[in-house]
Amino acid sequence: MQVGAEYNPIADEVGPLFTVFVFTESETTPALFLGTSSDRIGSPPGTQSYYATTAKYLPFAHLAIYASLNYSEWDDAFNFPFGVTAELGKGFSLRHMYDGDRSHLLLNYFPHTFGMSLMYIWYERFGFSLSVGF
Repeated sequence: MQVGAEYNPIADEVGPLFTVFVFTESETTPALFLGTSSDRIGSPPGTQSYYATTAKYLPFAHLAIYASLNYSEWDDAFNFPFGVTAELGKGFSLRHMYDGDRSHLLLNYFPHTFGMSLMYIWYERFGFSLSVGF
């Protein structure tokens, strides 16, 4: 289980972050988790998304893939985010993601209990994300 808060300095908003891991990944089966977080990048303040996501790491290719069924409060509709992450080594990875409406590219660095992402949002502008776990 993951419980936390997200802070969006652009919207000056703090919102809930919650994930329950229903199944962890094994060699033959993908992970399944349910949760909620802020709606996608660019959504108005106060909108949440609720999701069921499946994910699988493919060790032979050093790739992780995921797909979600997501309910967006912003759209008042379901959408289908998905993505793929390529391991680059030494804590670095490159992720292409489609958030159910638009695509993004992220260069990630996650060495231990913190992480940083340089984001190319909508393939139009750059952003930065920082995460900390404990």
